[in-house]
Amino acid sequence: MKVFQSLATWPDGESFDLVVIGAGGAGMAAALFAAMDGAKVLLVEHTEFVGGTTAVSAGTTWIPGSQHAASVNPADTLEAAARYLDHAVGSHSSAAMRQAFLDHGRKAVAALEAGSELKFRPYPKHPDYISDLPGSTLNGRALEPLPFDGRCLGDLFKLIRPPIPEFTVLGGMMVDRTDINHLLGLTSSWASFKHAARLLVRHGLDRLAHPRGTRLVMGNALVGRLLYSLSKFENVTLALNTSVAALGQRQGAVKSVMLRQPDTLRNVGASGGVVLASGGFNRHPSLRKTLLPGADAAWCPAAPGHTGSAHDLARALGARYGTGGAGHAFWAPVSTRPRPDGSQAVFPHFVMDRAKPGMLTVNQAGQRFVNESTSYHLFGLAMQAAHKTSPSVPAFLVCDASALHKYGLGMVRPGANPGSAGLKAFLKDGYLTQADTLLELAQKLGVDATGLQASVARMNRFAETGVDEDFHRGETAYQQNIGDTAWPGKNPNLGVLAQAPFYAVRLYPGDIGAATGLVTDALARVLTAPDGADGAESAIEGLYAVGNDMQSIMGGVYPAPGITIGPALVFGFVAAAHAVARARLAHAKT
Repeated sequence: MKVFQSLATWPDGESFDLVVIGAGGAGMAAALFAAMDGAKVLLVEHTEFVGGTTAVSAGTTWIPGSQHAASVNPADTLEAAARYLDHAVGSHSSAAMRQAFLDHGRKAVAALEAGSELKFRPYPKHPDYISDLPGSTLNGRALEPLPFDGRCLGDLFKLIRPPIPEFTVLGGMMVDRTDINHLLGLTSSWASFKHAARLLVRHGLDRLAHPRGTRLVMGNALVGRLLYSLSKFENVTLALNTSVAALGQRQGAVKSVMLRQPDTLRNVGASGGVVLASGGFNRHPSLRKTLLPGADAAWCPAAPGHTGSAHDLARALGARYGTGGAGHAFWAPVSTRPRPDGSQAVFPHFVMDRAKPGMLTVNQAGQRFVNESTSYHLFGLAMQAAHKTSPSVPAFLVCDASALHKYGLGMVRPGANPGSAGLKAFLKDGYLTQADTLLELAQKLGVDATGLQASVARMNRFAETGVDEDFHRGETAYQQNIGDTAWPGKNPNLGVLAQAPFYAVRLYPGDIGAATGLVTDALARVLTAPDGADGAESAIEGLYAVGNDMQSIMGGVYPAPGITIGPALVFGFVAAAHAVARARLAHAKT
């Protein structure tokens, strides 16, 4: 693989079989599939890093029916997965597109594992998020990338977008859920001690030669494996810090792109076509205001590259956005905190705190408005819906001292105790609020004290009975899985808030990815609007969209973990195969 930082050294008019715009997980996968098929590929990334939002994600990849599924769930079928999506998503997306995803999933995973260094394993237990719907499963569909040794990349290691710093420990050591459990059990289990010791020794050695840990897990592992695989192909070129100024058509098909760096333009041929994988519209200034009104961009934890500029070029050729989705984005509750370097940390509250015993969320009236154990997407939607009738942005995630010590709270790590040095910085900058009584906490937060006290009292009664009469927290397999499975109470998601002092962090609805994107067909070809009232949609030949540039097959619903990365990889496989075939046909004609 050749890596270019400057277009000035390029000859104008160089041609490739496929040009991929965006080096996130979707774009890297599409480029890798094409390279494995023998194509000459250009991968264009307008930031200095590869990996996009995939790199800062958990890396979970939802692909039903893979060769790994049978090892943990031999009874699962593609028919069951289709039934689940029909119930969860329904008319919010095209059933034909969902079926195309299911039809190609196993082949895509098998091709990646046979021809590259990208390797997966199934989660032992990772339920579909709406686990009470027909066709849902507890495991088998969600895959995770195997950890990867970033040292194998050599100088390329520095090209991977680093994880969110607040998701690392000890100055850049990445940890996944398995690691966290072992670190927390360091003094109570010999197996955990050995696991934690290996991590700490490895990280200590890493820091002698690297600015952060080189043991990559989650999204960084997925991106590291993709980059390492791409690096083995001489037919791949990676252009960093490069944007796309124009898409060139000839005889009705996209055949070229105009690349731009400051003071430099280069025209590049694309005989098989162009794949748009730029990450979605979320940071496009005008589209964000239109599609995500009221959602401050400062609450978005995603990578900075998804500016939507490539969408403007595609729409100028007749491409259009999908309609009928349940929403335009996927969501998670986030908390924010200024960093010493002046940047802002945006921390998604996925699974580590809000669903655990001793936690509850209230609005500014001090009232609960959401099942705290629901999926992060539904939680984010609930915040916005509640805000329409009672101020709920920010909302407040509240816990007592016992829960804070055991589970942490947002950026506050587990193990914290009142008065500890670790808490002082969070209290000083206002990220964390502490009070000896609920009345005092309410006053410090500006929350109705009567409402907060009543909400906590009611939650404490629910914790005693094990039944949340208001929001049914902890009643599904998914919710119980993200609770405390070792909790001695009647419900793994419910516990009393009784031990002072009490704590709270502010929560905001953060968009974690686009659900609305460019309409495509089952080959990932971008479609134009129908010609006339009864006209058919037509494909813009040579133009494909994958990942969050593509109208989500989930229709704005978040039915399972990894439902953005899974379809991104699968339709990257589909798009690459079709584009490479077009390139071969074009070469044959010349």
